Amino acid sequence: MSIQNPNLKEYDFLRGMYNDGYFPDFLVDKIKTILIALCEEIGQVNPQSEAALLTITHAATVQINALEGEFDENNSELETEAREVMGADFEYIVRTYGFADVDIEDVIAPREW
Repeated sequence: MSIQNPNLKEYDFLRGMYNDGYFPDFLVDKIKTILIALCEEIGQVNPQSEAALLTITHAATVQINALEGEFDENNSELETEAREVMGADFEYIVRTYGFADVDIEDVIAPREW
């Protein structure tokens, strides 16, 4: 499966984290993989309601939460810069799939970062 949405196919996920040496690239790659899978799932499932979308975004958020320990082990953490970058990417994703009015805090509600 791959991203079918042309606006997301070429999107530069997590650029701010890749540009900051504080975040190990191999861990940022793991988050990128989660975000790409999120795009693929939204594209495949085509949620018709905000509730259906949030089920999908919450699962991705929980997967990112699970990486917190790996960041700690590598002298990094999902702190302010990471929160802003990931939040902006989640927002871009849901807006691109047509959810213009969903609150981004609802989208990433289970976050621990």
